[in-house]
Amino acid sequence: MTDPHRPGSNGEHELQSKYGTEDRAHRFYEDQVLDRLNDTMIEFIRKQDMAFIATSDANGECDSSFRAGTPGFLNVIDENTIAYPEYRGNGVLASLGNISENPHVGILLIDFVHDLIGLHINGRARIVEDDVLRSMVGRLHTERIRGRTPERWVVVDVEEAYIHCRKHIPRMVPAPRHRAWGTDNVVTKGGDFFNAKAEQLAIQLNGF
Repeated sequence: MTDPHRPGSNGEHELQSKYGTEDRAHRFYEDQVLDRLNDTMIEFIRKQDMAFIATSDANGECDSSFRAGTPGFLNVIDENTIAYPEYRGNGVLASLGNISENPHVGILLIDFVHDLIGLHINGRARIVEDDVLRSMVGRLHTERIRGRTPERWVVVDVEEAYIHCRKHIPRMVPAPRHRAWGTDNVVTKGGDFFNAKAEQLAIQLNGF
């Protein structure tokens, strides 16, 4: 029978039983899974410059997205709350649309450069406008450059925080690059790199 007090989903508990990994999973839950951020996790978060964000809509349809900024762009408000900024993008608002239907969010932070370790943060998210959050929290870390001003924030109430082991994390070396924030130039932003627009146009021209 699934223990409702254990971290994790019913599905993972059932598979742990099926595949005989219950002891290992139990040790991991006991040793590594917290319901808050400890001081070491907070220090780690403040050094990161990228995050992978997982969301899903009310029907469970998933989306995975990428967010980045200068170290500290993912603000730690307290041990139970973090917030990251949303900037002007392509206007689709896929992640925010999912959050508006389903507040569950998963965040993965990986240090590819120094510590070669990862941190999972799972929780419940809500969308807060920039001026509202600043009135509530005060000082927030943001990049105040042209075209890089937060429009709103995703505020996450932490429910689980746990390690992602370093075994398969590659070491990477950052390289400087110029970034044209705020541009609508198609080529500068990557253009039709995967030929999606070109293929759609070809279909239309061929009458299919």
